[in-house]
Amino acid sequence: MEAKLNSKHILLLGLITVCCVIELALTSSELYMIKPAQLRRLVYDYGAFWPGLLYNWKPNYTAQPIAMFITYGFLHTGFVHLAVNMITLWSLGRAVLNQVGQVSFVIIYAGASLGGAAVFALLAHGLRPMVGASGALFGLLGAILAWEYVDTHTDREGRRHIVKVILLLAGLNFVLWWAMDGQLAWQAHLGGFVVGWMAALLITRKPLKEH
Repeated sequence: MEAKLNSKHILLLGLITVCCVIELALTSSELYMIKPAQLRRLVYDYGAFWPGLLYNWKPNYTAQPIAMFITYGFLHTGFVHLAVNMITLWSLGRAVLNQVGQVSFVIIYAGASLGGAAVFALLAHGLRPMVGASGALFGLLGAILAWEYVDTHTDREGRRHIVKVILLLAGLNFVLWWAMDGQLAWQAHLGGFVVGWMAALLITRKPLKEH
């Protein structure tokens, strides 16, 4: 059982490990356990998603406007942010891997992360950067709900339930955005969810006996 778990979820565990190691280094820097003391600011300057870099801002390195579409998803604002996202990743990630293989998982996860960044760039206002895996996580959730929607094609009550879940998520995002004084990247959540939903509909799932 354990061997099967390790082999099946090695990519998932790898993602969690990378995010945890990065946040451990950034927090250690803030506690003056390692140098430089301003490591978080430096890493954010080079790795966070800055919408202005898609316009007239000068990048720190040539590939930054492209690389930030990937790097932002591995950064977090602290251990609370990290813990919430990694617990969610473990839960949703296993559910998605029960439906598809690791390659398809990467397509959904990476696509949702890119989609989340793209919608954030289009809709976000202000100069603040974005970090976190939540865009990709909403993509995993979008994929799961898309499959459930397809599976309940003859069940109106089941489809109504899925619609209610989506409306609840939208309402929760609005409440959190208001409570956090506009600091919630709901745009990334929206973009990730839509891309995850669409990707799930294009991916062939495992046969039922393998679930």
